[in-house]
Amino acid sequence: MCSSAALPLATLTVEPHSPVFTGETVTLKCVIDSLSGWVYKWYKDRVNNVVFEGNTFTLKEVTESRNGQYWCKGEKKERPRSSQISSETTVKVQASKPKLTLSPGHQLLTGDSVTLTCELGVSSGLVFYWYRDTQTSDPVVQNDRNSYSIISVKVSDGGQYWCRAGRGDPVYHTQYSDEVEIKVTERSKATVTLKSNWTEFFSGEKVSLRCDIKNGESSDWGYSWFRNGVSKSEKEHEINPSQSGNYTCKGQRKCDEKESEESAAVGIAVSSEKAQAVLGSLSQMWLTEGDSVTLSCEVRGSTTGWRFHWYKTAPYSPELVYVLHENRGYSLQLVSDSISGAGGSYTLSPAALRHTGVYVCRGERGEPAYHTQFSQPQPLWVTGVSPPASVIIHSNWTQIFTYESLSLSCGVQGNSTGWRLRWFTGRGGESKCPTDWRSETGSSCSIRSSSSSDSGVYWCQSESGEQSNPVNITVHTGDVILESPTHPVTEGDRLTLRCRYRYKPSNISADFYRDGTLLQTSTTGEMTIPAVSESHEGVYRCRNPEKGESPESWVTVKETHSTHVDSGSFIILVVGVVMGISLVLVGAFSVFRLHQSKYLSGLCFTPTATDQQQQQQQMSTNQSSDQDQSQSAGRGGSESEYMPLQNRSTDVYNTITPLYMPLQRGATDVYETIKSSKDSQEDDEEEYDDVVPSDTRAEEHV
Repeated sequence: MCSSAALPLATLTVEPHSPVFTGETVTLKCVIDSLSGWVYKWYKDRVNNVVFEGNTFTLKEVTESRNGQYWCKGEKKERPRSSQISSETTVKVQASKPKLTLSPGHQLLTGDSVTLTCELGVSSGLVFYWYRDTQTSDPVVQNDRNSYSIISVKVSDGGQYWCRAGRGDPVYHTQYSDEVEIKVTERSKATVTLKSNWTEFFSGEKVSLRCDIKNGESSDWGYSWFRNGVSKSEKEHEINPSQSGNYTCKGQRKCDEKESEESAAVGIAVSSEKAQAVLGSLSQMWLTEGDSVTLSCEVRGSTTGWRFHWYKTAPYSPELVYVLHENRGYSLQLVSDSISGAGGSYTLSPAALRHTGVYVCRGERGEPAYHTQFSQPQPLWVTGVSPPASVIIHSNWTQIFTYESLSLSCGVQGNSTGWRLRWFTGRGGESKCPTDWRSETGSSCSIRSSSSSDSGVYWCQSESGEQSNPVNITVHTGDVILESPTHPVTEGDRLTLRCRYRYKPSNISADFYRDGTLLQTSTTGEMTIPAVSESHEGVYRCRNPEKGESPESWVTVKETHSTHVDSGSFIILVVGVVMGISLVLVGAFSVFRLHQSKYLSGLCFTPTATDQQQQQQQMSTNQSSDQDQSQSAGRGGSESEYMPLQNRSTDVYNTITPLYMPLQRGATDVYETIKSSKDSQEDDEEEYDDVVPSDTRAEEHV
């Protein structure tokens, strides 16, 4: 029994695999592993027509006519004469021009991503080449994928792009794709704008953040906000956050949903506290009329964008601002000329009596205006040379002991109607007198048993705003006080200070100090300065080592009126002196002429008619000259031009005497001289009327 062996199998390989590209070379190989001496034959499309003999069948520069099914087998002369047929392989020839596509599109914004795809229907075994701007340039990149991505495009990435593929050795290149153009425009940039110039805010202050996007109206965009990188719910163009943090925004264009670039962060800090205005401390709150003082205001912890307003306390009125500070209420009236920019300074120059009072300040900024809390109050006391009124202390001293009575009133030159007492103490009260004080007739207030809360500054003020000098009253809980003058002491006057003890005996030995420096020690508890000068002005106190120490008292020394004569007064004074001298000369001349007449009469000299006429003309001329001088003096010293007299002004003649005619012991006053001359003249006139005829006088003279 005979058995038959299986025929050898022909194996077909192809390189490259289909699809292949027009013009590409395709290599087909047929291999039979067993035996030798095979003749290889190639067939196409199941037709028994041999298309090629040989183990390698090369298709050069293929075209679509080469499309088809290819297979092979082996034949030989010896047995077995034929192999098994190989499997079929398909050769598919297609166009070699790839198609280049873009995703998401041609119009891009900076920061967008774009993917270029080179579509050939096959990608394995290929190397892809990507070109920009020109096909002859080197490729910008080559890879083994049919796609090329630019993750974040820049404007410089814009331009014309091509692709092609290649494989084999030598490399076969496909055709170039058609060009595609990428247009990259600058992405709209979002910017967070803080509407204020400051980044630190206070409780209740409005914060405004606005998202601005370049290239477009605000209505063209939708908005997204982020705080510290976390998205917020607000979608508006402008938001008003109330939390501290770093804020960013971006927009989404409504027409194509393109997003803007996210903005840079803007940091803000929002305090939980309300802004507090603070008044700068003054080195001196007691001023003399004519001094200058500058008040300063700032906001604690903030310096940017503030405008400042200044207020002065005023009697209670419903339309005024009412504030509380340390349980004390104040009615505040805006000082009209006090609006100030950064720095918040308010200068009073020259200081006047009307500036006496308690000042506060407040800052504001933004629109609508955000206001700080009012500052602490700052008292300012101004003493004048000739105030229209004065505070009368019926104890005559500015320091008293607790539980002693205290009575104050307003002493006014002229009509006291409309004047009232004002105070800055621990006592409240908006009525005529402080709380717990008794209101008396006129502008007087009193309390039977004073306490330390009655310490403070008191002054008188009229309805029209005129003010007296302020008086600082101390109600002391200790056992020693200093008795000092209530009002300013005039230069040259005597100043007496006394150190008083609460218990008997009240006079105690004491050390007296001015501005912290020991002046003298007195066993009687009394210190006297015979003639005070400006150098004696200062803060005084007294001390007994065993009994205790008094509070401090400010002693003000004012200049005499003689140092304040203006040019108008000077002219009047000069004219007055000239008139006085003229009167003296006229009187002396008249006495001389009378004595001369008597002397001539005694010599039996009878004046001729011509002499009498000349004498009368001379007297008439003198009188006319005196009259002209008087009229000239009257014109030269007119009130309107040289000395506008006002109520309570110092009489010019009271000023003349000490400045130009100081009376000294034993000296003769010029006015006494004038009076004596006039008296002598009257006596002479009486004697002249009683004279006897000339001959009789001559006889008597003889």
